[in-house]
Amino acid sequence: MKLYNTLTRTVEEFVPNVEGKVAMYTCGPTVYHFAHIGNLRSYICEDVLEKTLRYSGYDVKRVMNITDVGHLSDDGDNGEDKMVKGAQREHKTVMEIAAYYTKCFFDDCAKLNIKTPDVVEPATNCIPEFIHMIEKLLDKGYAYKSGENVYFDTSKLKEYYVFGAQNEDELMVGVRDDVTEDPNKRNKNDFVLWFTKSKFEDQALKWDSPWGVGYPGWHIECSCISMKHLGEYMDIHCGGVDNIFPHHTNEIAQSESYLGHKWCNYWFHVQHLNDREGKMSKSKGNILTVSVVQEKGYDPLVYRFFCLQSHYRKPLEFSWDALDNANAAYQKLKKRCVEIAKEAGDAAPDKAVFDEWKAKFIDVIGNDINTSMATTLVYDVIKADMSAATKAALINSFDEVLGLDLTVEKASAEPEVDAELAAYVEEQIELRKAAKKEKNFALADEIRAKLLEKGVVLEDTREGVKWHLA
Repeated sequence: MKLYNTLTRTVEEFVPNVEGKVAMYTCGPTVYHFAHIGNLRSYICEDVLEKTLRYSGYDVKRVMNITDVGHLSDDGDNGEDKMVKGAQREHKTVMEIAAYYTKCFFDDCAKLNIKTPDVVEPATNCIPEFIHMIEKLLDKGYAYKSGENVYFDTSKLKEYYVFGAQNEDELMVGVRDDVTEDPNKRNKNDFVLWFTKSKFEDQALKWDSPWGVGYPGWHIECSCISMKHLGEYMDIHCGGVDNIFPHHTNEIAQSESYLGHKWCNYWFHVQHLNDREGKMSKSKGNILTVSVVQEKGYDPLVYRFFCLQSHYRKPLEFSWDALDNANAAYQKLKKRCVEIAKEAGDAAPDKAVFDEWKAKFIDVIGNDINTSMATTLVYDVIKADMSAATKAALINSFDEVLGLDLTVEKASAEPEVDAELAAYVEEQIELRKAAKKEKNFALADEIRAKLLEKGVVLEDTREGVKWHLA
């Protein structure tokens, strides 16, 4: 198996630290709002990576954090805590916000056939681990206290910009919108390990520490959570390309200073999902969720299929026309696969032919997770001269990685609508209409998501709001 390693900027043969076993870490969501489909592109590609490893025979342990404290609204250790900002927006507690949007995130993942990691750990569970790492960094001279905060001292490193795509000029005030002057820092690329009450008096979540009452910085959580569950040596660390700097750069700095040796061998980064105006992000306001995709009548797996048509290291441009094209191709492919499965019945596949084509699939998907060529191989199987039973077995086998439910036939009959449910839905539609009129779009989104959990899809049309069962 070969993977592009962002750290070395080359495609390398994948060799785990322990033969046959893979320690894998995924940067999880900051659960202050719904995940948008740009976020979810990364999780789809990481899911395919994990499933490819398992399909190839590796024993994988995958860990993901949930950021429910510490992630500020910019990268210069300034701005508001995103979780506090979300709580203020919706007039709830931070933990209520975290619980709600964590559930929404994993609900969306389920719709996209994204496997839940083996370990999911919220940052708020690991305060003692954060404090311990910071204490050791202070003892070793890699951290310092200033202005009642604790900072990591990047001047103590031989090399800080390990990914090679950044330089010190990027951290100049005014060059990037998310960098502001912090007079407490010795060097402008130093970063906060622990914030104290001196800086955030209104912070909702605070803990006692040797440096004062406060809370951890964002970067420290991934280092500690990964080591807690995977140990001192990690094989693969995943995330979107926007995590490369400063988040993953800072993770390496603090982790290897703490450990005294190399921490992670392979870094897997997924490129942005763009629209015609550029990168999709919550901060730009162009948030497009799985719920919206469903409301417009698309199966969420159409979006997964759309993502698999492009290589994870290439930017992908989203448009509704592009999704329409993906939908047409997906429905046609799925229809043919269902027909093949029906034709195959209970017949046994030809083992020699099956093994030959499975090896082809492993070669293709194992070449830096080439999902486009892997889906093309499904079409090749359909056209190949082999029995329907062998075709069906191969399609189902490939789908263990692709996750497209290619031979799963969904019921087409319209389910009966319960009168009590219909009354409830109409009541919620009116509440949503009132919320939108008051510009309380967060509440409107929450009502829509709540209905979707009950299997009710809303559609905003020129004639008003229409609904149907999913």
